[in-house]
Amino acid sequence: MNWIYTQNPQAIIWLINPDAYLFPNSLEKAHQFLVKNPEFSILGTTVYEPTGKIWFGGGKFIPETGKIIANEFLSNTETSTTDWVTGCSMLINFKNFKNCPEFDEDYFLYYEDFDFCRRYAKQGHKIAITQKISVVHQPSSITKKNPELKLEHSIYSYLLSLEKHTSRLVLVYRLIRITIAALARLPINYKISSIKLKAIWKYSQNQKS
Repeated sequence: MNWIYTQNPQAIIWLINPDAYLFPNSLEKAHQFLVKNPEFSILGTTVYEPTGKIWFGGGKFIPETGKIIANEFLSNTETSTTDWVTGCSMLINFKNFKNCPEFDEDYFLYYEDFDFCRRYAKQGHKIAITQKISVVHQPSSITKKNPELKLEHSIYSYLLSLEKHTSRLVLVYRLIRITIAALARLPINYKISSIKLKAIWKYSQNQKS
């Protein structure tokens, strides 16, 4: 992104997962959409699974409870503002940024797109999702090869996101809730519970460093 920004700070870039693919004329549609709607700095597209099921139709964030929700349905309008959009298919309109937008290096996997959107939303940037542009995505076709690490990174990054975008009270509440749930299920499903506890421990240790 930094390299593209130095070449053309007016560019429109499209970030897309390697396990997702575009429909015909998608690039032209995306360019035309942002030319007609330049007020949107970050634009998400509707994401479908190969079966035709909606995988992502917009993101909602409730800071009072710490809920980060990925909608699996479409809104009533073709284009609507949203709290965040998935990095699986994200368009960024560089000309709305004074400096090149960047992802937070604290994240390795998961929720980096949520954090990206929330940081720039706080700076006044408009975020939207449209049904006029869509992609097809095979969910977890890469990360499912190692489900244990997938779960570990997901919990760690979720707690990190709460730390950055909610109150201390909400973070502690969610941390305690996840810990108690993992301990309670330890005798029933040791493998999954131990992975959750490992993620919690990793997050706690990083807070001390």
